[in-house]
Amino acid sequence: MEKEKKDRSRQYLNPYLGGVLLGLVLIAANFVAGRGLGASGAVKSVVVAANMVVAPAHVKNNAFYAETVKQHPNPLKNWLVFEMVGVLVGGFLSGSLWGRLKLKVEHSPKITSRKRLIMAGTGGILFGFGSQLGRGCTSGSALSGMAVLSLGGFITMAAIFGTAFALAYFFRKNWI
Repeated sequence: MEKEKKDRSRQYLNPYLGGVLLGLVLIAANFVAGRGLGASGAVKSVVVAANMVVAPAHVKNNAFYAETVKQHPNPLKNWLVFEMVGVLVGGFLSGSLWGRLKLKVEHSPKITSRKRLIMAGTGGILFGFGSQLGRGCTSGSALSGMAVLSLGGFITMAAIFGTAFALAYFFRKNWI
């Protein structure tokens, strides 16, 4: 009798175990790198590095870029860039191993793939801009802040989830 093969693409990690694992990664990042996790710093480093190639004079004359270059003369050697490369490689490997690696746009039948991509891109740009105004992204400000019991980290997490909850009703038709 041959055992029936399970569809591994429908199996997901227990969310409680995932939370514990995320906490362990955060502890490891603090132990190894001396600071918490963060994604917006990696994006900033890539943007600054690209501008250094395309318009080096602009980088020297722009306070935002110049400050980043002062902290990291080669922005692509910032540890956050390596962290994000690891996230991308890990996500690709996970998708490959569990049969979830597909080139498709998931969306509600009520909207088109194009609208879904535009909404996701707009949300990503706004979140990236907001992360620079707030001096960090969700993982940097909220998770890492909460891990060191920072009041700002708890306020950030409450603001992120509170805003998402308040706006979900208005944007749900784009996903459900």
